Amino acid sequence: MKSLITQKIFIDGLAGKLETILTEPASTPRGIAVIAHPHPLYGGTMDNKVVYTLFNSLLELGFITVKFNFRGIGKSEGTYDNGIGEVEDVISVIETIRGQFNNQFSTLPTLLAGFSFGGAIQLRVAERLNPEYLLLIAPSVAHLQAPAVPQHTKFALIIHGDRDEVVLLETVLDWAAPASQPIVVIPGTDHFFHGKLTILRHTIITSFTSPLD
Repeated sequence: MKSLITQKIFIDGLAGKLETILTEPASTPRGIAVIAHPHPLYGGTMDNKVVYTLFNSLLELGFITVKFNFRGIGKSEGTYDNGIGEVEDVISVIETIRGQFNNQFSTLPTLLAGFSFGGAIQLRVAERLNPEYLLLIAPSVAHLQAPAVPQHTKFALIIHGDRDEVVLLETVLDWAAPASQPIVVIPGTDHFFHGKLTILRHTIITSFTSPLD
């Protein structure tokens, strides 16, 4: 059986190099997933435990899975840009990774994933790129005035905790209401999914199995 292949690479972004981790699944890939981490000014990095859960879940689902540090975080160059440059960071990563696999897998669908700030950033990216799939965990939609899920997106999974003290559930429900966008609510869960990461992983795996088949 083919083993997992993990690479640490640096991708050229508009503000400089972006520190990136890419892992290929053991099986034939079902898509390319790019994960965006929480707010850079409040300790958010690609090593966040929710991002770690997203990464492993998407790899288990068979995606070429990518996480990276936004500009100014870890070994990524540049400085925080109020969500504007961070959208460009995601696009640079997507374009580079798709280019890397274009000869082998030119028709693979794209999945954009993100937690908190990263979730809202991915909605802005989705507005420009129309990905096939979205996976957003507690997206800070009000803070970043995030747009709705694009009409061409085949499936969007949005997961939130009812005890989220950072991104209030009601703000996400208000954002979702105009398009009747479903939200999966996990009871007794705070913003960082303390003690709930196994449930989060299970929800992701079971929710995405059918849409991908």
